[in-house]
Amino acid sequence: MPLLAQEPILEPIDLLDRPAPVELSPSVFWVLHTRPRAEKALARLFLDRGMAYFLPTYRKEWRKNGRQFRSYLPLFPGYVFLYGTHEERMAALETNLVASVIPVRDQVQLHSDLNRVHRLITSGAPVTPEEMLEPGDPVRISRGPLAGLEGTILQRGKHLRFVVEVRMLGRAVSAEVENWMLEAV
Repeated sequence: MPLLAQEPILEPIDLLDRPAPVELSPSVFWVLHTRPRAEKALARLFLDRGMAYFLPTYRKEWRKNGRQFRSYLPLFPGYVFLYGTHEERMAALETNLVASVIPVRDQVQLHSDLNRVHRLITSGAPVTPEEMLEPGDPVRISRGPLAGLEGTILQRGKHLRFVVEVRMLGRAVSAEVENWMLEAV
């Protein structure tokens, strides 16, 4: 039983399919560090105002008193990615849901990282947030729905996990993969 239905994580839906913003573009990515537990409220506000954003989420399930629960939580707690102009950034700050704005020095790299995270989410593979990355070999997925993605491979118990980093935040997302899907980079 979901506590709340999954909400849109990307607006507009083709935001990450567009080319990465260049240096003097009027609209660029802004990383908004939100107040505690305000990510979804900020995303809802952006959706209502027609502002472009990305709030990657994952599905978490648990049992309590014999009942099954499901919720959608932010993959990067405390962060929402706004794609907009300087004026839209100012409008986001006026909501009092944003604690700070982190400037994005490499728009192309962030766009690439977010695109890979979105592709992991939409592949249908169960994803989990990764707090800390362990050293691993860089790999490329050669087969399956994630073919072409590059990242790092981790061993978690008996399972292999494919990790996609968002370097700017020092955070990552992983999905379980099989050895036959991978090739060394």
